[in-house]
Amino acid sequence: MAVWILGQDGSRLCYFDEEFRPAFYVRGPLAALRSLAGTLSSRFPGLTATFTERIDLWSGKQVPVCAVTPACLAAFSTTIRYIRQTAPRLDLFNADLLPEQVYCYAHQVFPLAYCEIESEGSRLCSVHSLDDPWHTDFDLPPLRVMELRPDCGIGNPNHGGRFSIEVKIDGNTWLLDEAAAEQPLAQSLAELLVRFDPDLILSQWGDSYLLPRLILQAEKFKIDLPLNRDPTRVPFRKRDRSYFSYGRIVFKDSSTCLFGRLHVDLRNSFVCGETGLEGLYELSRMTKLPLQYCARTSTGTGITSMQLDLAYQDGILIPSQKAEPEQTKSGLELIIADRGGLVFHPKLGLFENVAELDFASMFPSIMARFNVSPETVNCECCENNLVPELGYSICERRPGIVSRTVGPIIAKREKYKALRKSSPDSNKEAVYDARQTALKWMLVTCFGYQGFKNARFGRIEAHEAINAFGRDRLLMAKELAESQGYEVLHALVDSVWLLKPGAVEADYEALAREISSATALPMSVEGIYQWIVFVPSKTSPRIGVPSRYFGVMRNGKLKVRGIEMRRHDCAPLVAAMQEEILEVLKGASDRGEYLDLLEGRAKEILESYIARLHDGQVSTADLVVSTCLTRYPEEYAHATRAAIAAQSLRARGVRLRPGETVKYVICDARAKVPAERVRPVELDGPMTYDSQEYERLLREALRPFVPRL
Repeated sequence: MAVWILGQDGSRLCYFDEEFRPAFYVRGPLAALRSLAGTLSSRFPGLTATFTERIDLWSGKQVPVCAVTPACLAAFSTTIRYIRQTAPRLDLFNADLLPEQVYCYAHQVFPLAYCEIESEGSRLCSVHSLDDPWHTDFDLPPLRVMELRPDCGIGNPNHGGRFSIEVKIDGNTWLLDEAAAEQPLAQSLAELLVRFDPDLILSQWGDSYLLPRLILQAEKFKIDLPLNRDPTRVPFRKRDRSYFSYGRIVFKDSSTCLFGRLHVDLRNSFVCGETGLEGLYELSRMTKLPLQYCARTSTGTGITSMQLDLAYQDGILIPSQKAEPEQTKSGLELIIADRGGLVFHPKLGLFENVAELDFASMFPSIMARFNVSPETVNCECCENNLVPELGYSICERRPGIVSRTVGPIIAKREKYKALRKSSPDSNKEAVYDARQTALKWMLVTCFGYQGFKNARFGRIEAHEAINAFGRDRLLMAKELAESQGYEVLHALVDSVWLLKPGAVEADYEALAREISSATALPMSVEGIYQWIVFVPSKTSPRIGVPSRYFGVMRNGKLKVRGIEMRRHDCAPLVAAMQEEILEVLKGASDRGEYLDLLEGRAKEILESYIARLHDGQVSTADLVVSTCLTRYPEEYAHATRAAIAAQSLRARGVRLRPGETVKYVICDARAKVPAERVRPVELDGPMTYDSQEYERLLREALRPFVPRL
């Protein structure tokens, strides 16, 4: 195992832990295990196979297993493959974990940790963490950062354009342009890498575009491009892929990871997109996932890693894949059990003095408070029918692995939120906010992973139990509020919007405390709205949409959900108009002022945008529409705008996959020739636009602001 250390003296050194030999476990009939142990010992010199006991997750009891320790780390995967081929009926445990993860579990260290090491030359004798992943105030290592991004337009550089790179480091900027350069770009970048020796390469489009092109160029011209600090390794590339998830096609871009250096593509990282580098650092420290891997994987993988760590420390057997099938249910039982959170359609219109009360981290809190975990739901030892509606039992003898994981995360997030509120330093406040947001996303996905078909510690009955508790507690909150004279305008899974004439903040706070006490879940006042508008459905104007509303709170904070500016396929021009209108409406203190501003200043803003549009005073970037492909370009049967743009790119040799995003400008929405209706932004040449179609989009974007009276 190679361990890179940034020394206090500024050195960057690689040490090798040659003694690291993780074991995996095999379970099955005793005779079969004895036969396997003998075969492995003779076939793989240096391998040890011993009989021991480990804890079974589902029963909580010690079970006999064969512990197999390969001679070296490199032989680990080879041994696993051999067993799967020769003894497919035996069960393997701890067999498909990342070696880097296991190393961190075994030594209780984590990425970016402050450590004490002992070494003999390049051999790592011991490593001991002086840090704690649960600390809220910690020092990060002084990483040298190089920033790379393609110097191109607004589109995807993989879809066309010249090859040029903007490089930033230590306050200096270089523009490496293929057309104007006297030497290959790979050579210029190699010189900068040698000169500055960065620890972290922070890129835009680095995974799929910049680094692959640079590597190919270096190979072509025999250039020594030191992307890796380890000269014996080549950058690790993982191919792109499309997959189906939660009812939609998702495209996962390719990735390029380095050895001895870190590479993070901000555009290819959900975590960085939501929380920035601070959130990524927080998650990598907490989950013990390698930073490059953590940047490119889901937050659900992160919380799974924390569960794996807990299981590893407790000696619990970690299955290679989900092995617990769903329990058989009758049709009626399935109808009762297979439901999500409770949702009420909102009452349409504009309302004043409305309070929003939220259960804090509702589903994770349910897991922690009621001990909901795969092995605790319908356990073998308890019959208490604790789960509302479903009658499932929850174990009262042992805490579940999921509930033990989420409890400390909830507590740490609350600490960050408290630090954010009390911090006098705006920079520190932003850091705390990024970290608590990163933890929030882990908690959100923890619930979903209970129903995920491949989750190691997932189980559909646990998912159903969490939803049942959630529905029951939200209904309790609604009934308690109504019993005290509050009108429920809307309720959505873990939040309720309440109205009561004359109620003040203290009244809402008192109600939140009562609900917290009655439900055993923490509830707080998210805010009190000066006014809030619940927006109807576009297709059914009499029906409200649960996640489509906007309003301004008394502290001046705007909250917007579901309207055009929040959609990924909204043109920036339309989003900018809605944002400007909201800033104007934000000044309204009541319904009368709101309607006056809507009829006056808001409509003036609309007309000014339309005038700019017809006068040609908008840029191409303001008109770009982004759409996600649901299939391959050639598979579209109808000439939708996304299909036309995708087929135009395909005709020019661009490879597109389902789930990828195409960006285009509407040129002539009513053109008889489909190819003339839209044009991808990556294509060269002058770009015209359909001013009438964009005017229609602008006028349509004003409709949500007109409240139903």
